Amino acid sequence: MNSLNNNKLKVVNDPVHGFITIPNELIYQIIQHPYFQRLRRISQTGLTELVYPGARHSRFHHALGCMHLMQKTLNILKRKNVEISPEEENGALIAILLHDLGHGPFSHSLEHSIINGLHHEEVSLRLMQELNQIFENKLSVAIQIFKGEYHKKFLSQLVSSQLDLDRMDYLKRDSFYTGVVEGNINPERIISMMNVSQNELVIESKGISSVEKFLMARMFMYMQVYMHKKSFTAENFLISVLKRAKELVKGGEKLFATSAFNYFLQDNEKGNLSRKGLEIFTQLDDSDVLSSIKEWQFHDDLILSKLSRSIIERKLPKSFLMDKELTDAELFVEKERVKEFFKIDDASYFVEQTTIKIIPYDKSKNPIKILFKNGEVKEISNSEKSLLTQFLQQEITKYHYHSIK
Repeated sequence: MNSLNNNKLKVVNDPVHGFITIPNELIYQIIQHPYFQRLRRISQTGLTELVYPGARHSRFHHALGCMHLMQKTLNILKRKNVEISPEEENGALIAILLHDLGHGPFSHSLEHSIINGLHHEEVSLRLMQELNQIFENKLSVAIQIFKGEYHKKFLSQLVSSQLDLDRMDYLKRDSFYTGVVEGNINPERIISMMNVSQNELVIESKGISSVEKFLMARMFMYMQVYMHKKSFTAENFLISVLKRAKELVKGGEKLFATSAFNYFLQDNEKGNLSRKGLEIFTQLDDSDVLSSIKEWQFHDDLILSKLSRSIIERKLPKSFLMDKELTDAELFVEKERVKEFFKIDDASYFVEQTTIKIIPYDKSKNPIKILFKNGEVKEISNSEKSLLTQFLQQEITKYHYHSIK
């Protein structure tokens, strides 16, 4: 490609963090690329807006916010005499900027429905590799950091860990747009307490309470937003819509769909994306799915039309978030009732029980480490100053159930 043109400094006004500065021309050009601009059309929180109307923010917002927090973090670490070269700084900024590049329509809601078994991280990596070729290998360090292969482990931990900048932005951002104040955190306080010891990210002991508030806020957001029984039902219906549409297409039915969406309805891709599939995936966003569902609500197939109309008109069934699961016998009785009422062969589209498990803090995966004034480093739950960690390590199990009348 042509050499990067010099461009004056760009600033984005973000309602969550304030003014975000785009640090250099390379990052500006990456943001301008169609792969990244697609994130404007990908909902950050799926169908959560059906419960919290303000939650209409996009992955584009989130990615810029993460980059902003990375800028702040690297500046603080450098002031604490952590060695970070200009190349490493740029690599970390690009890695966090592009960490969600592979999200499909409605983000996590359709994570495995568009392409069964494909995780968005795999698509993000593929797209980063494509961009690396376009930008003359200037993303090589970013890719190493993203994959967790760079020799300075703390840079990868800032991108992905139990105290990463991704979580810090989405908690503050999702709390802001939903209005759920229990999820609000202060990323600047946590970032100011960050340091590096033996090549790993650590938190200075003064910041223990801030970290625990962060873990508590994440748990509250799961309970009140991400696992909200009504939005969870809507997302289950969205998954069921795609399942039914694929079944009809497989049976020879021609459904209304954009060309990009139609390609995936035909199940042309299994597991890893082909080169063609990857390029078509970059044309896919929320609008493809939503425009199809608007049409499908008038389809002759009762299952497809009823599911679609339930989403479009927000006529969702009663749902419950329970501590105890229903028995197979209870589910069977309810499915038989629905089958008889609607005269359909398969009631699993309308009657469903889902097990949800959350561990606010799992010390077996990228444990959070505390640095004390004497130089000693301890895992946070082993610190005598820690108040909540035993509670935060307990697995929370809930059972989501819905059935249509």
